[in-house]
Amino acid sequence: MKYSLKLTVIAAIVSLALFQSCKRKAANNNLQRFTSSTTKIAVDESFQPIFEEELYIFKALYNNVNPTIVYAPENNAVNLLLDDSVRVAVLSRELNTEELKALNTKNLKPIVNRFAIDAIALIVNKVSNDTTITISEIKKMLNGDTKQDKNIVFDNPNSGLVRYLKNFSRNRDFKQKNIYALKSNKDVIKYVSTHPNAIGITDFSWLNDPDKDYADAVDNVKIVGVMDDVTKNASKEYFTPSQNTLALKQYPLTRDLYILNCTGSLGLGMEFAAFMASDRGQRIILKSGLLPNDIPGREINMQNKISTSFNQ
Repeated sequence: MKYSLKLTVIAAIVSLALFQSCKRKAANNNLQRFTSSTTKIAVDESFQPIFEEELYIFKALYNNVNPTIVYAPENNAVNLLLDDSVRVAVLSRELNTEELKALNTKNLKPIVNRFAIDAIALIVNKVSNDTTITISEIKKMLNGDTKQDKNIVFDNPNSGLVRYLKNFSRNRDFKQKNIYALKSNKDVIKYVSTHPNAIGITDFSWLNDPDKDYADAVDNVKIVGVMDDVTKNASKEYFTPSQNTLALKQYPLTRDLYILNCTGSLGLGMEFAAFMASDRGQRIILKSGLLPNDIPGREINMQNKISTSFNQ
């Protein structure tokens, strides 16, 4: 009996050791899969502020991971994806039929996830008397039918913002003398901050928590309220972009943000996409001022409040 019991104990110890060994081996393989990843991510440069915040936390959680990020105008980012130079892209649109067909020929099938809702903001100099504008007026302005005494500026001509404005105004080519394309959203904000006669069109995320190199410029501009006067049953009020007006669908100039993953494997690209959709990733979006795709819940500890009230 003692000999049998001894064998049983030894067998249990060996089994436990083998289990722990396999567990460590699996963990090491998982870590190796991560640290050896060469995933490149193309990001529409309009979303650099929010993406940098997501990336910072992601790298803090996985400190051995360092994905290569390529910030580029939307057209360039899409071309990098189609050329198979990158397998992951962050854009403000989904791919069209021709682009999907081009990827299918390379056996690349993108997994598309919306992670946030963004806003397009109109800004003017702090001293400007312009404080409100309607959708109809914006369309006329972009088609040269009104406000020709104002210089209208936006970012890179290959950006997703310009594509949005062209679709919005149904003007495929902005040839008006008072409409200018600069290089970036930051340049737009700086230009408007020093030109009282300018109207800037920029991504809302660049106006929240700006970096030091253009924070003073943000302080010298103000956001114009927009009223939707073309959509049936829309509220005939002026709204500025905020999480509340985005959530209530009151602010009319919005666009969805997507992460497209063509890696086809459970590697770094898939992991980062999952992180952006996770509770922590969505909380970063919430903190940035944009609207998360899934608004994280809030836990309130009622016990402390009840105890406090009784102690009083």
